Amino acid sequence: MTTSPTVPSRARPPRRLLAHPLVRAILAVLCMLVPFFGLLVLAEAVPKPYRTAWPMLLATLGMLAGYRFYVRRFEQRDVAELGLAGAGDELGRGLGMGALLVVFCSAVLLAAGAWTATGTAHWTVILVPLPEQVMVAFMEEILFRAVIFRLLERSWGTTIALVVSSVLFVLAHVPNDSFSVFAAVMTAVASVTLTGAWLMTRRLWLPVGLHFAWNYLFDAVFSLPVSGNPGRGWIQVTTSGPAWLTGGTYGVEGSFVTLIGWGVAALLLLAAARRRGHWLPKPQV
Repeated sequence: MTTSPTVPSRARPPRRLLAHPLVRAILAVLCMLVPFFGLLVLAEAVPKPYRTAWPMLLATLGMLAGYRFYVRRFEQRDVAELGLAGAGDELGRGLGMGALLVVFCSAVLLAAGAWTATGTAHWTVILVPLPEQVMVAFMEEILFRAVIFRLLERSWGTTIALVVSSVLFVLAHVPNDSFSVFAAVMTAVASVTLTGAWLMTRRLWLPVGLHFAWNYLFDAVFSLPVSGNPGRGWIQVTTSGPAWLTGGTYGVEGSFVTLIGWGVAALLLLAAARRRGHWLPKPQV
C-alpha cells in the first residue's frame, strides 16, 4: 500500500521568467515533442517491413524521457508523478476502471439493440492498435494532466485549471472526423474524469490506465471508432439507432450512455480527491 503524495507547494521558482505557467508549459511541450518526433523521423530510415510497432513505443519512451528532463532541469525536483513505486497498483486500478466503463456502456448498448455483432477477425488483430494506444494514453495524459492542468493549477487553483484544461482537451479533438456538439460535451466530461483520476494520486499511472483501457478495448476488441478514428479490432460490430444513442461515426464516445457512465465516474473521482485534500483554492494575490 502506498502513501498519498503531498499536494504540490506553491513555492516561488528562483527564476522569475520560469514562474509563468505559459513559459513552463511551452518548455515542457518542447522537451516532450522534440525527442518524440525526432525518434519517429529516425525510424523512417529503417525499411518499412521492419517498422512494425516499435517506432511508436520508442517515441513514447523518448517523450517520457523528455518530460523527465524538463522536470529535473527546470522544476528541479524528482519526477514523483512517474515514480515506479506503486505504479503497478495504480496502473492496474486505472485499467480496471476503464474496463468497467467499457463493460457498462457495452452492456447498455447491446441490451438496447444499438449494437449487433456480425463476426470476428483473427485474434491477432488485437495487437495492431496496442502501440498506438499506449502512445496516445501517455501523450495526452502527460500533456493535459501533468503539464497543462498541473501548471495552471499552481497559479489559478484546481477549479479554474480543471475548466481551462478541459476546454483545451476538447479543442484538441475538434479536427477529428464526425466531431459534433454532443461529442464536445462528452469529451469535456472525459477530460474532467481523467483529471479526477490525476487528482486522486497526483500521479500519471491511474489516468493513463483508465485512458488506455477505454481506447484500446473499443478499438482492438470491439472494432468501433474511437474519437472518430476507425476501429481495427477483433469483434466486428455494426450499430443501429439514433446517433445520440450509438454515437454515430464518432464512436461510442458520442453516445448519451457514455456521457452517463463517465459523468458518474467524474463525480466519484472528484469527490474522493476533495476528501483527500487534493483540491487547491485559487492563490491569494
